[in-house]
Amino acid sequence: MGTLCPNLDGQIVAIDGKTARGSHQRLCGKQAIHVVSAFVCDHGLTLGQVKTEEKSNEITAIPELIAALDLRGSIVTLDAMGCQKEIAKAIVSEDGDYVLGLKGNQGTLSDKVKGFFNETEWRNYKDFSSWGHRTEEKGHGRAETRCCVALACDHWENIEAWIGLKSVTMVEYLRQSGEGISSEKRYYISSLAPDSKKFAQAIRSHWEIENRLHLCLDMTFNEDASRIRTDHAPENMSIVKKIAMNLLRLNSLKRSLPKKRLKACLNNEYLADVLGI
Repeated sequence: MGTLCPNLDGQIVAIDGKTARGSHQRLCGKQAIHVVSAFVCDHGLTLGQVKTEEKSNEITAIPELIAALDLRGSIVTLDAMGCQKEIAKAIVSEDGDYVLGLKGNQGTLSDKVKGFFNETEWRNYKDFSSWGHRTEEKGHGRAETRCCVALACDHWENIEAWIGLKSVTMVEYLRQSGEGISSEKRYYISSLAPDSKKFAQAIRSHWEIENRLHLCLDMTFNEDASRIRTDHAPENMSIVKKIAMNLLRLNSLKRSLPKKRLKACLNNEYLADVLGI
């Protein structure tokens, strides 16, 4: 993958985990494996993975995965579970930047960030609603407006534990559907200088790992339905499926992944083209 995607400068790399639900062995007391993957959102390619026994072990697996990758110049995104001081330090030590989701698992920092935005909004109540980067989407019977506001926080006291922390971001979601109107605020921390438009893109791109990797593993490669479960076989098959997905995505044929798989099965010339032989 280093040769296929040699330069990650400016690329958004999403890191998240997925459980291969069919890989359990209840009679032996073996739980389904949980695999943490790194996914380049713009290219749709998986860079690497690390296996864990449980979802709760993601926190220890993520630094191991980061150490195995060349993340120079990239922007690494993680959900709230990955919002840890050691993970932030590991990303910065690899010359990357981070955008980390923030929730109650970091109670003191979370309260400080929420209070900072509340105070900023109160002090600038006349024009705060026009700050940041705003996007609107309509579809599936609902309309959603997202407003992303990024503010500098490098002047805060006692933030040295969070290596490289420079900015905090609030994204407010306003959804309107047949059931009424709902709103939600989410908060993020980052080692990048405040840039509302750039952060809005990075936060939105993080969902690519769910839609283009995890969902495709289930819908196209039937990963959850697979009962391969002996020894290292589940982890090995996860690697093989991701390599196959990468090769199919890199192929220039303008077709969906399932149609590319079918053609590779039926046409040896196309299969050789996908494999580069």
